[in-house]
Amino acid sequence: MNFNALVIQARRWFYDTPDRALDQAYRAALSIKAIEDEHFSGKPVAGRNAEYSDSVIDYFQGEVRKQLKIAQVRLREFRSFKTVVTVSEATIQKKASNIYYPEATDKETIIIEKLRFIDEITQRYGRGLSRQSVALVKVDEPLNGIPTNQTLSASAQLSNKNKADTASNKTGVIPRSIMRTFSRIQQEIDPKSQEAEEDVVNKFRRSRNKTAVSIKFLLMLVIIPLLVHQLSKIAITPWVESHFFTEASPALFANTDLEDEAFEELERYRSSLEMRSVVGLAPALDEEAMTEKIQEKAVEIAVEYRSLSFNAYENIFADLCSFFAFVIVLLFSKREIAVLKGFMDEVVYGLSDSAKAFLIILFTDIFVGYHSPHGWEIILESVAKHFGIAESRDFNFLFIATFPVILDTVLKYWIFRYLNRISPSAVATYRNMNE
Repeated sequence: MNFNALVIQARRWFYDTPDRALDQAYRAALSIKAIEDEHFSGKPVAGRNAEYSDSVIDYFQGEVRKQLKIAQVRLREFRSFKTVVTVSEATIQKKASNIYYPEATDKETIIIEKLRFIDEITQRYGRGLSRQSVALVKVDEPLNGIPTNQTLSASAQLSNKNKADTASNKTGVIPRSIMRTFSRIQQEIDPKSQEAEEDVVNKFRRSRNKTAVSIKFLLMLVIIPLLVHQLSKIAITPWVESHFFTEASPALFANTDLEDEAFEELERYRSSLEMRSVVGLAPALDEEAMTEKIQEKAVEIAVEYRSLSFNAYENIFADLCSFFAFVIVLLFSKREIAVLKGFMDEVVYGLSDSAKAFLIILFTDIFVGYHSPHGWEIILESVAKHFGIAESRDFNFLFIATFPVILDTVLKYWIFRYLNRISPSAVATYRNMNE
């Protein structure tokens, strides 16, 4: 094959890209239509449209999601290339291509018919695809790869009507607990008992999905940064050793605190040898033997503190990598964050008044109570050792004198601003227990 043939083939492939992308999107829509016709009597893929088990419904919905994703990606590819490739250019050597073209004489008519059919299929899933089309949270934009369904508007309205109030919702003139009680009584005496049963099932599924997503997201927030921390320490070990622990710059001690600790340990060892020799617990040592033993101990101490300093440098870079990994997880998990917020609201504000008051008192006594300065001092010392920073008593005292006060102010504002409106009885219980 000569060079001209390769150029012609590449040119043909480039100009056929819009038609090829549209054809793949069209085939994906046909696959969804085939699933609907064969298994759901031509209706959208949903649990109420067929008598299948949950596992079978999940399988079909997974296939539909996959085909919808293909259709979306190929439609974006079609629109992108359509702005570059003109119709006249795209028809170059069309007969030699292997693209599927339905029998029609007008190319524009074919494109319009394909787009109309693709839109007709994808618009059925325009509000999210789930077993009962129940959204976990209210979102402003559809999630990528999970199209939604217009035919499930009844379930969507039912979900919106029974959506749980979060802690940030504003209260009205009538307490929400009274309104929820009337709503529950109205649902229980509703003659449409089948819809009430479906509502209960939808609430259970929504709660189960919300719990699963929240726990999975919390595990990701913990596991991914820890995994990145360990992997980054392994990766940056040679770099840290070559830059900070060379023969020209041995960096034996990361800070003066480690140096003082090493000197104190060596001095204690010297005093111990002299004490044991004087009281007869060990044979008397001459000056040369004493010097030899002290040198051995000094080498041992140097290796130990060199390892501590090396670990401190590694922790700085590994913690930065873990922080970036944590931020990336948050940036790409907006839906999970919204679900987690609703889950935490339900858990925290669903507790009894006594439990809320107990947790508030426990939190305040630990972090801003009378004995909290000792705990903060230990935390600051541990952080300084972790990063190999010399401990500053002035900074510790300044931090302990300001941060707990700020934290206590924020907590009191939260109690006054939100908890006092959402659960006044919990605030009253808290005050009584605090007194």
